[in-house]
Amino acid sequence: MSNTPVVCLSSPPFIHLRVHSSYYLAEGAIKLPTLLDHCVDEGIPAFALTDTNNVYGAMDLCLSAVKKGIQPIIGATVLVKSPFKSKKLRLGEEDLPVFHELILLSKSEKGYKNLIKILSRSFLNHPDHTEPYTTFEELETLNEGLICLTGGLKGSIAQYILKKDTKIAEAYLEKLNGIFDNNLYLEIHRFGIPGETATEEPLINLAYKHNVPLVATNEAFFINEDQYVAHDALRCIATGSYVYAPDRPRLTPHHRLKTAVEMGELFKDLPEALANTVHIAKRCHFVLEPLDPALPPFKTERGENEELRIQSEEGLQRRLERQIFTDDMDKTQKETLRKEYFDRLTFETSVIHKMGYSGYYLIVAEFIKWAKAQNIPVGPGRGSGAGSLVAWALTITDVDPIDLNLLFERFLNPERISMPDFDIDFCQERRDEVIDHVCDEYGADKVAQIITFGKLQAKAVIRDTGRVLGMPYGQVDRLSKLIPVNPANPVTLTEALEQVPELSEEIRNDEKVKELFDIALQLEGLYRHASTHAAGIVIAGEPLENLVALYKDDNSALPATQFNMKFVELSSLVKFDFLGLKTLSVMQEAIDLVKQHQDIDIILPEIPLDDQKTFDLLQRVETVGVFQLESTGMRDVIRKLKPSQFEEVIALVALYRPGPMDDIPRYIACRHGEQEIT
Repeated sequence: MSNTPVVCLSSPPFIHLRVHSSYYLAEGAIKLPTLLDHCVDEGIPAFALTDTNNVYGAMDLCLSAVKKGIQPIIGATVLVKSPFKSKKLRLGEEDLPVFHELILLSKSEKGYKNLIKILSRSFLNHPDHTEPYTTFEELETLNEGLICLTGGLKGSIAQYILKKDTKIAEAYLEKLNGIFDNNLYLEIHRFGIPGETATEEPLINLAYKHNVPLVATNEAFFINEDQYVAHDALRCIATGSYVYAPDRPRLTPHHRLKTAVEMGELFKDLPEALANTVHIAKRCHFVLEPLDPALPPFKTERGENEELRIQSEEGLQRRLERQIFTDDMDKTQKETLRKEYFDRLTFETSVIHKMGYSGYYLIVAEFIKWAKAQNIPVGPGRGSGAGSLVAWALTITDVDPIDLNLLFERFLNPERISMPDFDIDFCQERRDEVIDHVCDEYGADKVAQIITFGKLQAKAVIRDTGRVLGMPYGQVDRLSKLIPVNPANPVTLTEALEQVPELSEEIRNDEKVKELFDIALQLEGLYRHASTHAAGIVIAGEPLENLVALYKDDNSALPATQFNMKFVELSSLVKFDFLGLKTLSVMQEAIDLVKQHQDIDIILPEIPLDDQKTFDLLQRVETVGVFQLESTGMRDVIRKLKPSQFEEVIALVALYRPGPMDDIPRYIACRHGEQEIT
């Protein structure tokens, strides 16, 4: 955390306190990198990011802005349930609760902590409403370190004035003033939209009467006026409407990042409202900084290092006796093997202790052992984690790294400090049971999924923009299909225009297609929706709302962090991968059927890796349904290679990906003695 007070260079003085970025999903059209470059070019020293109901972009903003010498102000626009009832619409009709906007800005670390609690609880505590909201009761306990702006025309005070509820408007202001005291500002904006003229004078009178300072804002959804049309199309994409629809809600070209000169001219009669924007910016001195990973404590009386040593030694001894030692081995052979394995174990545990990751191993081992005890299929281990003998001893993996000559240093290396990361596969049908167990073990308030953001990419943005412009489906579909497909490295619209001459020809010959691409190029790359990471789960040692804002939708039982995977790991949280794998479900069903019909118990980890019938099946290319060996391209490679040992299957899976694929023909030729091995 750092204190970075603003130095205002603007003349006349003005700082934007209401900016919506692309993290205001399908509403804000300002990408943070573009915004920060604009601030550098225009000499804008600071601004507040106030996306609605979220701080998705807070860490991204802080890390990027500080590098460019710009002061970030972390804020959010929140929906608040009024403590006052609205006027009855008809005689006998029940009073309905009123929800309107407030803007909260973090002055300090305490303010940021309170803000993320307010946002988290707005999603988690009020499932009875279509949108997340907060209450005055929550604001009364979570106001320290926060500056509050009253929301302008979309705030309750202005809305009550419009409804002629002037007494309630004044009571609302008094209640806010009692909560925020000298941190409350009455917000005025001038977009030239209906309602402003009728409310501005009463708002100013209330401000002077109750000694609440005024502040001028200009809620910005895009940077320049020439982006207005594209932003308008974005709102149509979000709401499922058409740009030509007559009665839909619209913003104005004034909802842009106006210059200080423009704002000075607009509010020249209220200079104190402009000066207060700078005063507020100077009061906000909190900046997010990356934090070191913090694991939740593992419950043990022996200490984590000692617990890991004991569990891994006992586990390794069981592995040796069950899977390595054979009846025809003499005592000397067993002792030699035992020394080899335990020497490796001692080395690994010393590295794990030194790097401080004993707790990580113990946490993962605990929920995997629990899953196996409940007969929930768990994968044998994949990725670099399979190189750890400690993981094998703890049954995190079922792969013997010494037998397969796998390197521990690929997973943990003291010379390259990084968090360990086991990719753990669970039966897709029962994965949620393991997550529920983790919630029971550590506390439901300490476990969450990780948010991800879907972007408007080339094909999708052409289809969506074409739809809201009312273009014929067939025409838009044809244009979209002209864009090349590359899942590993998606093609941008700019690249598509360079690679496909037919697209440029269409633009030259059809004004509507030109309009389509002009808009789509501006919208491409904006965030469209939020979802959750396919596997990532974070487990904290304290309630997550103390560390990061949370988000929740109706499709998920668990909340998700408001930071994506990159930024959640910079907030001290450690990610655990709970992958759901359908193949494991199929395999378990096969095992159950064998037991049912032939009364044979099959233990997957103990199936030998040199079974000849398995390689006969592979050489016949009967691999449909075999994980990672079933695609058409992979079956073609297997047909040419004719694998006869497990190491060749390992090599195929490693090679069959972009880049290394080019070496597959040479590998096959070397395997069959047609080329010299180098």
